[in-house]
Amino acid sequence: MENKISRFKAREQGFFLIFERAFNEGELNDIIEGAEESRDLVFDSYAKELALGVEKNLSDLDEVIEAHLKKGWTLKRISKPSLAILRLSLYEILYVDSVPASVAINEAVELAKKYTIDESKFVNGVLGAISREM
Repeated sequence: MENKISRFKAREQGFFLIFERAFNEGELNDIIEGAEESRDLVFDSYAKELALGVEKNLSDLDEVIEAHLKKGWTLKRISKPSLAILRLSLYEILYVDSVPASVAINEAVELAKKYTIDESKFVNGVLGAISREM
């Protein structure tokens, strides 16, 4: 059964899946299935598309993110919530033609305000640098 929700809520669900994947070695489809069964959740199709797209393109996304970090920074230094948000937004910027980069960045900043401790400026800075280079 499809759960129709706003794009922001779908991004939020996608973020949850990407974030959970950082702690779970299983297949993403198993994580989705397990969450839907054990927590009685229904994920939006766009949320699943985002999470599966990030998983499929993870090494490329991480390479782009790492190339735009300040000197001395690595992916390991980024908090898991911020990294999940960066990956999700960058996936939208690079692979979802219907989403303008400015919208993806704005939504990423909103997620960072909600789910990180004062890291929204960092998320905005990294994504802004990537966007300007494109």
